[in-house]
Amino acid sequence: MLREGQQQSGTVRESQQSSSTCTMSVSVLDVIRFLGGVSGLLQVASVLGLVLLLLKAAQLYLYRQWLLRAVQEFPSPPSHWLFGHMHELQNGQELQELQKRAEKYPCASPRWLWGSRVSLVVYDPDYMKLILGRSDPKSDGSYRFMAPWIGYGLLLLNGQTWFQHRRMLTPAFHYDILKPYVGLMADSVQVMLGKWEELLSQNSSLEIFGHISLMTLDTIMKCAFSYQGNKQADRYSQSYLQAIRDLNNLVFSRIRNVFYQKDIIYRLTPEGRWNHRACQLAHQHTDRVIKLRKVWLQEEGNLEKVRSKRHLDFLDILLFAQMENKISFSDKDLRAEVDTFMFEGHDTTASGISWILYALATHPEHQQKCREEIQSLLGDGASITWDSFVLGTTWTRCHTPPCASRRHCDSIHQFQVLAESSASPSPSLMDAPYPKVWPNPEVFDPSRFAPDSSQHSHAFLPFSGGSRNCIGKRFAMNEMKVAVALTLLRFELAPDPFRVPVPTPRIVLMSKNGIHLHLRKLL
Repeated sequence: MLREGQQQSGTVRESQQSSSTCTMSVSVLDVIRFLGGVSGLLQVASVLGLVLLLLKAAQLYLYRQWLLRAVQEFPSPPSHWLFGHMHELQNGQELQELQKRAEKYPCASPRWLWGSRVSLVVYDPDYMKLILGRSDPKSDGSYRFMAPWIGYGLLLLNGQTWFQHRRMLTPAFHYDILKPYVGLMADSVQVMLGKWEELLSQNSSLEIFGHISLMTLDTIMKCAFSYQGNKQADRYSQSYLQAIRDLNNLVFSRIRNVFYQKDIIYRLTPEGRWNHRACQLAHQHTDRVIKLRKVWLQEEGNLEKVRSKRHLDFLDILLFAQMENKISFSDKDLRAEVDTFMFEGHDTTASGISWILYALATHPEHQQKCREEIQSLLGDGASITWDSFVLGTTWTRCHTPPCASRRHCDSIHQFQVLAESSASPSPSLMDAPYPKVWPNPEVFDPSRFAPDSSQHSHAFLPFSGGSRNCIGKRFAMNEMKVAVALTLLRFELAPDPFRVPVPTPRIVLMSKNGIHLHLRKLL
């Protein structure tokens, strides 16, 4: 009995050991099969990834070949298959390189930013007339990088929505609206000149662009946004202007960086986060402007007072449009138009005024001629009026700021066209760099803009052309005339030979090291 029990017990232990061994074998086999399955999946994923990569490479290759065929009629300097002409943009000589192109290659020249992106730099007036005479949409390529900042207002909109907004805002620039602005512009300029007079005792050159930016912001706030106060002494203005300077640089930097094209990648980079903070600061400024005006309109009697006006200011037109049809004109649409005009209404004119004053400082004979004409029209400048602008000749010829625009033209092989009508490395920054159109383009010669000159209608386009020309061009020209006239009546300008400005293209033409002038108060 005992022996049988022992045998049975041994049999059970052997059975358990055998069962345990089988279980372990099954587990190992399962792990092996699982790992084999994962390895297979990884192999399949690798093959699919490689196939997708090859398909993308083939797509880019075919797209590049299509672009090459599209621009084959236009010669250009040799370009790298991957980096394009990026070396021209990174040596600090971009404007000089542009002038070399204009001299060497007729009409237009392709510029490759990298292997699959090309812009056609156009500098022939007949080409410009053809392009701007069409109704092609703005290019999505670079302009979209400005959308987080200024939204989809007049600058970025296309199609019927653009047409509706343009038609709605056109009355804000009627002559009857612009005429009384002259006095407001003069007040802002006099505040700036008073600050300059206080700084003269330091016996050093003055960096003028920062002061002029504050003045133009003050002007646009008073004229278009019905602001009561002095933005030149407002601490919020400084933070807004710094945000605008940052965004100018960041947008331009992003356009030229192949790795920053995708939003999801750009947001994760230090520059992307910096861009986001700068946009927030800019939006805080415009939101404050909109809120203050809304609060003022809600006060008793103010709404009826504004309604009774024959012509409404820029911001009031937007606010009344929203009141009447909030569904089709949202808060987002309202802020986009305010952001757009706040930037375009101060930064572009600040650049134009700064370069005009520098050009006159470096050409004292033209400066004196302008001053004499202004004195004959305005006396001491105490009573500057709208009618004064109609009479000026030499004075008026000196006022034309640079600009650039982009169009997507279906008629020219479906590629992006970059129309840079006035990007000149000349210190005058007035004349287009195309010798075929402008003899001696390096010479500052206001007489080339005389009414009886035989220049092409599209040889110089400071406010673009066609249906999408600058809606605020009269406002900008008036502001520049007022600023230059009052400055020349009060100061004699001379350049700082130790700090010569270095022009650099941004959204507007800037100087890498500022614009420094010596000022001498006139008796």
